[in-house]
Amino acid sequence: MANIRLIRRRIRGIRSTAKITRAMEMIATSKMRRAQERGLAGRPYSEKIYQVIADLAALPQEGKLAHPLLQRRPVTKVAVVHITPDRGLCGGLHSNINRKTAGFILEQSVPVTLIVIGRKGIDFMRRYGRDIRAEFTQLGDQPSFLDTLPISHIIIDDYTNGVIDLVYLVYAQFISTMVQRPILQQILPVEPAAIPTAQNVDYIYEPSPEVVLGELLPRFVEMQVYHAILESIASEQSARMVAMRNATDNANELIEDLTLIYNKARQEAITKELLDITGGAAALV
Repeated sequence: MANIRLIRRRIRGIRSTAKITRAMEMIATSKMRRAQERGLAGRPYSEKIYQVIADLAALPQEGKLAHPLLQRRPVTKVAVVHITPDRGLCGGLHSNINRKTAGFILEQSVPVTLIVIGRKGIDFMRRYGRDIRAEFTQLGDQPSFLDTLPISHIIIDDYTNGVIDLVYLVYAQFISTMVQRPILQQILPVEPAAIPTAQNVDYIYEPSPEVVLGELLPRFVEMQVYHAILESIASEQSARMVAMRNATDNANELIEDLTLIYNKARQEAITKELLDITGGAAALV
């Protein structure tokens, strides 16, 4: 009977866990839809501003210095904006992002400094003693554009002042509900576009291409960081929803297996008791 009580206790515990994971799955599903809408809505603007800036940067700048955010110089230090979730329970998402950044760092022959967003990335980089320039946590599930501006300003100021010579973003790009892909993307210096001859149209910019470019470049960096954070949040909620669904399914399967074992043990116990009663009755005859 002790064995039966233990099995019954395990079934109750797993059933309670399944209820929790099911609730977490439903919460992640509702958050995922909003995060997907925000992330997908920002893609057209992010792509278009990159196209405009790349076209402007490709224009000849006769006798004029390039904008500080366009200047290329010998690389002596690299910065990586490392974006991870604050919380776990989202499968291997944060592990894949951490592995992507760690592999990139090991490939570099120059020092790498990190601007880390998210508790999971901070813990990982601290554990391995990496150089962390700044840390950001608790941005929430729906950060505004203003919430991400301090991150962008650190990047712009450090690059303009020559503290860093290359800037990369590492984040989880949302592909679908089941697929989130770690992305390594260079954002500074901005690479001019190679405009095909057939598409080489002479646009008129007012007041001038230089002024327009100077105004758009900081906005471009700010938008790239903000969009990467939105993509990461959408990926996090999708990965958490899938992980909690798998956990719920596994718990239900385990409950079925334990229920079968419980029924067999209970049947054996009843059979044993019947045999004992029958044997006792036979002995009294």
